Amino acid sequence: MATIIGISGCSSSGKTTLSRLLRDIFPHTFILHQDDFYKPEEELPLTNGLRDWDSASSLDLPSLHSALSYVSTHGTTPPWLSSKEDRNPVTDAGVPAATISRLRDKVASFLSSHCASPERDRDNDNDGDNDNDSEALITASHPLCILDGFLLYAPTIPRPIRTLLSTKLFLRASYGDSKRRREARKGYVTLEGWWEDPPGYVEAVVWPNYVRDHGFLFVGGDVERGEVDEGVVAGLGVRCAPRGAGMGEVVEWAVGVVLEELVGREKRKRVEGQEEG
Repeated sequence: MATIIGISGCSSSGKTTLSRLLRDIFPHTFILHQDDFYKPEEELPLTNGLRDWDSASSLDLPSLHSALSYVSTHGTTPPWLSSKEDRNPVTDAGVPAATISRLRDKVASFLSSHCASPERDRDNDNDGDNDNDSEALITASHPLCILDGFLLYAPTIPRPIRTLLSTKLFLRASYGDSKRRREARKGYVTLEGWWEDPPGYVEAVVWPNYVRDHGFLFVGGDVERGEVDEGVVAGLGVRCAPRGAGMGEVVEWAVGVVLEELVGREKRKRVEGQEEG
C-alpha cells in the first residue's frame, strides 16, 4: 500500500517542480500526474470558444479514482497507466543541489531515528514484533505517492478521490506570475500529440477557472490578495504554502509538513490498533 500526498494549486504555481524535488528527497517515492487523466481533446468542454483543459469536466475522474485506489492498495502505479507527463520539458527548479542534499540527509536521519525511538521499541516489545523495517514510515512496500494536480480539493472533485489523499498541500501564485510562467512554456504533450495555448488563454480560461474552483478557500473569495480561510482549509485538511515564498522555502516547508503528517498518521494507526485490541 502507499501513502498518497496531494499537491495542488493554480497553473504554474510550482506543483510539478515541488513534486519532483520531493521525489528526489524522500526514499521510495513516485509521482502520479493528474494531467495523465485528461479526456481526449475532442471531448473537452469549450469555454469562451476554446478547448478547456482547466476544469473538472476535462478530466476522466473515474479513471483517476481507479488509479489512486490501485496505488493505495498495491503501492505502485497501475499496469494500465502510461504517463505522458514525464515527456514534457523539465524546468530548472531554482533550488541549489546542496539544499536538496541537506534535506535528503534530514529526511533519512529523521526516518532512521523514528524507527529506533524508545516509544517505538516499547510498542514493538509489547507486540512481540521487533521488525523495525516493517514499522518504518516509508518502505519499498509502503512508499509515498505524490499526486500532482491542478484540481484536487474543490467540490467538483468527487469525495472518494479526495479522501484517498493522506496529506493535502496547496501552492499559491499571483495572476501575474501564473500568466508569465504559463505563457513561457512552449506547449504540452497530449494524447493526440501536442497542445499550445492560443493567445489570451490564461485570461479566457485558466485564471477564471482557478478563481471559480478555488475561491472558497480564501476569505471573500479573493484568490490573489485574500487571506486563506483557515476554517475551511482546516476542515479539508489542506496545508497552504507560505505566501510569496520561493521554491527553496516551499520545499523546506513541504518536507516538514510531510514528516509531520507521516508521524501523525502512524500514531493514529497505533491508537486504532490498541482500541481494536
